[in-house]
Amino acid sequence: MQVVHECCCGLDVHKKTVVACVITPKVKEIRTFGTMTKDLLEMSDWIMNHGCTHVAMESTGVYWKPIYNLLEDQGFEILVVNAQHIKQVPGRKTDVRDAEWIADLLRHGLLRGSYIPDRAQRELRELLRYRKSLVRERSNEVNRLQKVLEGANIKLASVASNVMGVTGRAILNELVAVGQVDEKSLEKLARGRLRQKTKELEQALKGFMRPHQRKLIAMQLRHIDELDELIEEVSREIEERMSPFEEDLRRLETIPGVGKRTAELILAEIGTDLTRFPSAAHLALWAGLCPGNNESAGKRHSGKTRKGNPWLREALVEAARATSRTKNTYLAAKYHRIAARRGSKRAAVAIAHWILVIIYHLLTKKTVYQDLGPNYQERKNREAVIRRYKKKLENLGLKITIQEAS
Repeated sequence: MQVVHECCCGLDVHKKTVVACVITPKVKEIRTFGTMTKDLLEMSDWIMNHGCTHVAMESTGVYWKPIYNLLEDQGFEILVVNAQHIKQVPGRKTDVRDAEWIADLLRHGLLRGSYIPDRAQRELRELLRYRKSLVRERSNEVNRLQKVLEGANIKLASVASNVMGVTGRAILNELVAVGQVDEKSLEKLARGRLRQKTKELEQALKGFMRPHQRKLIAMQLRHIDELDELIEEVSREIEERMSPFEEDLRRLETIPGVGKRTAELILAEIGTDLTRFPSAAHLALWAGLCPGNNESAGKRHSGKTRKGNPWLREALVEAARATSRTKNTYLAAKYHRIAARRGSKRAAVAIAHWILVIIYHLLTKKTVYQDLGPNYQERKNREAVIRRYKKKLENLGLKITIQEAS
């Protein structure tokens, strides 16, 4: 095989050790280093002293990240490779052989690196993913709070759509302080539409609140407040870092179902420069939102989607479900057509794929989304639609004459 890189290094990364194999025209040397910063700096100097410019490693959990950051600052060309692309082969069952195999594949140009964005985008990703985790934790804590209320036979969630709304929070504070809410207090606490439901609220709040339940609710409310403060703090940092991309954010927000937070997460995951992806199909493949390719002997087998970026995929599927609830939009009509045949889950993934394709074109062409309307498909296939409905009516025993409207 042709040698592409004369001097290169393969790394087999673990939690506590890194096995490095350097291959040059004159020597092949293998050493094991620790993962402390001092050890990694020593490894970097060792690789550089051998004249290596290219380094490859497997994407093992989060353990590759500190090594990548350090070697990136040293000016190395680094490939982070999907472990699937360099599967184990018979006889190669040790860390030393792993590192040697990676180096040998890199030397002959047989490795394909994963998409690793620049440092600024990686930092933005971490912030947005952390905020997403905080939002999930807040939702979990609210659910735990509702379980405690149910245990005390307090049916607040049956009357108030949002237990943590203004009225719900005021009632919860009163329950923590007093243990019950009387009719006079309820009239003062109710806000908005819940003022018209004081009788229902009064019935819902008649329960058996024990001291330990009041204590639990107080702690849970305090935890929710702390999470709200953290989410707000992270959001301010994200907004500051997102300020250069305001125009691209507005472009994405023109798509039905894509809100500000979803747009921020999408931009952080894929970036604004999509030249790395030759087409929208390549981007969908990387995100894990394209149909699988599984055909044998002329038969199509399961076409389940492959693994991809889980954060991006989740955000797009959420946007697809939000799109399905919009009115008079092309994407909503497309969702309901697919859902009728394939089910809601497959429809959500299909629309998520469609939204990602739209995003690719919006960011590459620097334009905004133009909705085609809910009847676009019928207008496009007008004759077929006419034939279909005519046949249905004729099957019912009716004679149909088609005439253009004046």
